[in-house]
Amino acid sequence: MRILRKHLSAFCSLTTAAALTASMAFGQAVPIQEPSSEEDIRNALTGGVPGGRWKEGLMFDGISPQPWLKSAANWLPNMELVQPEEMRITFMGTAPMIRPGQMNTSIYVELGNGDNFVFDIGEGAISNYIAAGVALNQINKIFITHLHVDHFGSLPYVWMFRTWAGGWHDRLRIFGPSGRTEEYGTARMVEGMKMMTGWHQDAFSVFPVGSGWDIEVNEFDFRDNGGVIYDENGVTVTHWQRSHAKDGATGYRLDWNDMCFVWTGDGRPSKLDVKYAKGCDVYVTELQQEVVEINSGVQGVPPFLARYTIDTHHTPAYASGYLANEIQPRLFMTTHMSYDPYVAEETVAEVREHWQGPFHFGAPDGIVVNVTKDQIWVREGILPDFPNSRAPQFDFTNGQLVVPHPPTSREEIQEPFVREQQIDPDLYYPKGYKPELLEHWPVETDLVAPVEALPPNLQKSMGAAWRHREANRKILDDK
Repeated sequence: MRILRKHLSAFCSLTTAAALTASMAFGQAVPIQEPSSEEDIRNALTGGVPGGRWKEGLMFDGISPQPWLKSAANWLPNMELVQPEEMRITFMGTAPMIRPGQMNTSIYVELGNGDNFVFDIGEGAISNYIAAGVALNQINKIFITHLHVDHFGSLPYVWMFRTWAGGWHDRLRIFGPSGRTEEYGTARMVEGMKMMTGWHQDAFSVFPVGSGWDIEVNEFDFRDNGGVIYDENGVTVTHWQRSHAKDGATGYRLDWNDMCFVWTGDGRPSKLDVKYAKGCDVYVTELQQEVVEINSGVQGVPPFLARYTIDTHHTPAYASGYLANEIQPRLFMTTHMSYDPYVAEETVAEVREHWQGPFHFGAPDGIVVNVTKDQIWVREGILPDFPNSRAPQFDFTNGQLVVPHPPTSREEIQEPFVREQQIDPDLYYPKGYKPELLEHWPVETDLVAPVEALPPNLQKSMGAAWRHREANRKILDDK
């Protein structure tokens, strides 16, 4: 109350000249009036505001927007920086059946220490990363829950194009479960991807590559429930088995700064989920609504096929609520589900059979969750259809930008005949206009440029993530 009186006193003591100047800025002088009493102003400012005097509505404690959010309703790409002690979760793909509003499953987790993690990278989801302002070369730690294509379908694109877009200095790190036999493990999938992209790799070898095509595969024993597969910079990731019709499906839990996030991946409800996700801040599981006859009329899937798929592979909505009640997270979310108006109320009703705590859909694509130790807030991200791609992000600690020399050239991988058939540019460029064509890589060795030699816009755009990370880590270290 003392602080309020101080501010009210300052407010009420505006000089006549200052008030007149302020009013004239709008082109019309407002007559000076006698200020209201401090009591009237206080009543107007605090009227209707709980201020600890009563509980407002049925909202849950701690479910409220953090003060630094630009908008409590929407998240806009590149408009907010992750705070030093914050975790931000973005649903980049949310459906098993891909469609324009819902790409295949992927969840992006950013931490205040500058680290980021990708959990699953389903088909089409990479388009939402680009729309959300994530540079492709920022993606280098991918955790795959299982080897259904809707959970890793974007991986070849990420691998090839993150290298082209500045991912020259960091290998791609992939974490995933083993299979019952070697042929069904994550490492074998990656070897197959390398074979599948062989032509692409050779064709793109005329560009800088560096370490970008190196892949670090961290395949873990899917039976090692509770095993820690990542432990760096104060972040740990543990895993456990999921029952998804075939051996080799897993769930993940990420812990950092006394906060945690769980993504179960796909699977039947399990006691292991309760054991390893217990008490986590944000618990995310997949969900399937049990209205298979109605869904069949909308989606065209035979009811028996949907019923059989749920009962052998997935978590019914009723079961998801049951699990949440056992786990008791600060926020429960569901994804990898159809997001349609006709089934939304049914979904909530089935979840609420057991779970009465905070619940939100992790769908459609672009849902953003800001998490701190005392607040959680969920918003809809506004992802543009035609975004600018973010500039590659580099660590400028050494004061240099290093561009590796390409491994090969056109002359080495292409017969001269086809180049000889190229039309002379003089025939199609208009008179008086012809760019200086760059048909050969401009330098003979690695290009090493001091940061200060770069144009200011490149210094700013390509070092943005590095500067933000260093600033946040200093704050964390000081604490």
